[in-house]
Amino acid sequence: MSPGDRTEERLVAVVVTASMSAATPPGIDPQSFLTAVVEDTYELVSGLDFVTPALVTSVPGLEEIVWPGTPVLEIPELSGAPLVRAAFEALSVAAPYAGQVVLLSGDAPDLPPLLIGKLFRALGSAGLAVCPAVEGGAVAIGARTPWPGWAEIGFDDPEPVRTLRGLAPDSQRVATGPGWHRLRVPADVHRLDPGLEGWDNTRALLSV
Repeated sequence: MSPGDRTEERLVAVVVTASMSAATPPGIDPQSFLTAVVEDTYELVSGLDFVTPALVTSVPGLEEIVWPGTPVLEIPELSGAPLVRAAFEALSVAAPYAGQVVLLSGDAPDLPPLLIGKLFRALGSAGLAVCPAVEGGAVAIGARTPWPGWAEIGFDDPEPVRTLRGLAPDSQRVATGPGWHRLRVPADVHRLDPGLEGWDNTRALLSV
């Protein structure tokens, strides 16, 4: 396959930082909780059709949870806009022919895969697309490559869509899709939907 044939390749990268263990409920080992949540988030991505999964992480050892051949990219422990930019830049080197990239926060183990599909559809006519998070922030941020220099945004920006639309030049459209929740504090585990398939590792850990 020539590079020209791959310009519309779709890639979804699960982005993981050590700070995500702050959502660990009492009585559970933080590393075990983080690993379970990230593995469930990765598995929902790896099940998507016509999408290449990847893992971008500042936490060592997580390469054991992904399928062989999955790109695992290590970055420093960052937050805010520097985290998003570092993740996108690392992916641009590892997957230079990906035309559309979605960065998915690693703390969304029960996210319906359909919401990722909606971001890719939005990128057909928009430069960026956001899946908002409950109570502020973003669950996922999608962009056509290369990452636009004006897009200074992080996963925990209180109003990411408003921020991006305020920064975007007139020629750029920022799309938004349905929102979802993330696990950012221990009480957030109560947001997990027991009626949804998936998130088996997190479910099993919480049931012990």
